Amino acid sequence: MLLLKLSAADLLALDSRRRMVPHLAARWQYFRGSEADVQERAAWAESLVELAKDMVAAGRGHVEMIVECSATIAEPENVNDRRVIDVVLVGRHPESECLSVQLVELKRWSSVTRLERELADLVDVPGTGPKKHPALQLAASFALFKSEAGPLHGIRYECGGFTYLHNATAESVRPLLGINAPTGSYARVYTADRRHELIRDLQKQFSGESNYSHAEILLDRMNLRNTPLLDAMIESRGHDTVFTLRGRQRRVAEDILATSAHVLDDPSQESLVAQPRRAVFVVVGGAGTGKSAVGLQLKADFEAAGRAVKYTSGSRAFNKAIEQHVGYGDPEFRQSFAYFSSFVTAPEKPLDVMICDEAHRLRDFSTNFRLPAEKQGTKPQVDELLDASRLTIFFLDEGQSVRPNEVGTVKLIEDAARRRGITPVRYDLREQYRCGGSDAYVRWVDHLLEVPEEGPPQWTPDGLMHIEVADTPEELEGIILQERAAGASARMVAGYCWPWNDPQGEEGRLEADVRIGDWHRPWNAKSDKYGADGVPPSSIWGVDEGGIGQIGCVYTAQGLEWDWCGVIMGDDMVWRSGKWVFQRGKRVKDAEGLYRVKVRGSLDPEVKKSTLDDDEFARCVRNAYRVLLTRGSRATVLYSTDAETRSYLKARVGDVQLHGLRPTWESLPPELRVPRLERSRRGRGRKVRRRGGRRDQDLTLF
Repeated sequence: MLLLKLSAADLLALDSRRRMVPHLAARWQYFRGSEADVQERAAWAESLVELAKDMVAAGRGHVEMIVECSATIAEPENVNDRRVIDVVLVGRHPESECLSVQLVELKRWSSVTRLERELADLVDVPGTGPKKHPALQLAASFALFKSEAGPLHGIRYECGGFTYLHNATAESVRPLLGINAPTGSYARVYTADRRHELIRDLQKQFSGESNYSHAEILLDRMNLRNTPLLDAMIESRGHDTVFTLRGRQRRVAEDILATSAHVLDDPSQESLVAQPRRAVFVVVGGAGTGKSAVGLQLKADFEAAGRAVKYTSGSRAFNKAIEQHVGYGDPEFRQSFAYFSSFVTAPEKPLDVMICDEAHRLRDFSTNFRLPAEKQGTKPQVDELLDASRLTIFFLDEGQSVRPNEVGTVKLIEDAARRRGITPVRYDLREQYRCGGSDAYVRWVDHLLEVPEEGPPQWTPDGLMHIEVADTPEELEGIILQERAAGASARMVAGYCWPWNDPQGEEGRLEADVRIGDWHRPWNAKSDKYGADGVPPSSIWGVDEGGIGQIGCVYTAQGLEWDWCGVIMGDDMVWRSGKWVFQRGKRVKDAEGLYRVKVRGSLDPEVKKSTLDDDEFARCVRNAYRVLLTRGSRATVLYSTDAETRSYLKARVGDVQLHGLRPTWESLPPELRVPRLERSRRGRGRKVRRRGGRRDQDLTLF
């Protein structure tokens, strides 16, 4: 848990716009499940601002402030058991030049009196009652923060702590400063009349300048900067422990594994009579809540237990990326992945487990124009999947269904299970681990696209996720290419508002179909093979180095993520008179036989059909942009081809040019600049380890 990560100077700029406290209150409610009370809001408005002012006065306005930060990496089962630090200051130490961290307890007390004659452990705060000495409150957090359970474990750092009572004087809180008061590197106390001492000590603890965001080291240690899915899979090298699941993710996986013992036969003993028991699980969660992490870890766990498992998906881009970048040269591993449409004919013996990722992409029927009639599905696709396995796990987010024939919903799956006499078990994942862990950003995207009655809020920079609006496609592309050249993963994507011509000439040259003024760029390739100039197949455009020069769409981006994502909104969704207007487009052939835009709007052949009603058309377009806007893990650069829409987006994003808030790759400390892993080579050799096996490192995904 953390509510905000900004430099002191940025925090003051945010407060001047009256946006800091509302943002903190919304984050508090998200994590705590209850509204922040008046005292908490007042503390943010007063104490945080006073501390930030003192840091700026000390010439340390660049030092970052992590507000309401958990003392441990793992979250407790009960949210009320969380130990939270008011503020963690993070920068570089001027002498050792290593990470410098100060834990801060903020108090609005103006006076205290001692309750115990001999000790200063307990003091009386007028109007509040008996309270522990704040240094003792900080001591427990200090110990946890440095322990094996905390983010500082295993790295080099300088760490201390202090209490700041900006409304008090040294005399009015004398019991806190006496000879019997707690001592230690965390026990310093500053008051309003000792402000000069605070400023002096801040200058001793933090360097006067830094080119890096040192707080990113803590965010990485706290698992808020997660390993991309494919990198985690490659790094795991097929071990049975793929990801370190957290909180609700872990509980869901443990429940499913426990239930499987009552449903499936013991794999070590051959059953004389097949057991009829079956189970269905439905796991619901938005983008970035860790559905794939849970699914892939369950796959590894079931395989390690000797179960027959298939991991299925409706996403060609996801499956091909897994095959090419994880299972390359390992047929057994690749064959453990399949498509929803692969089970028209049920296996003679049902699989033990089938994991259905992105189940919102379930089709009504399994059809493929390349196959003969006898291989086309004749019953609902969901029934084919349920017939093919004894324990079936569906992961879905209905907000990512982007085509009319994508019918996967919770109701569809649960109804199909009940027809078989199976009572489905549902789980919900809500914690956000993509987009820098910024639930605020995901909510902002939802509000932007849906436009609730109260109107979409203006974006509040939180230091976790960044968004900005470009004035031109050239500006957007320049940012994406600059970050990619620096080492970040990055791609450009767009709404399906331009024709998609076939490759041209014998060499398979891509036509520059996406045309905005004089700026022309090609879509990613349609082909399943590499094209001219190393252009990658469409299925791996998002993970192949050669894909940076092409524009992706929702079908090639869904299921993937990059550090930076440039999103081009076309004329299929434009802002007019206080509401979104959704438009269907038309194409026409030019003199050279190439398709060009005739009427601006959606050119997605499956979505723009006149047989699709307006509400369903709007839903598909809106969901496509929801997918595209949540592909970035650090930053989104947004551009609209429509001037009025662009102005609206700028008003919703607001001024983001605050003291270098843009999280450039070069602003990361060098040790965090980890490039995307190369795909596996032939002969990798997959290792499946039984329980009890040990891995050198666990990876966290979402």
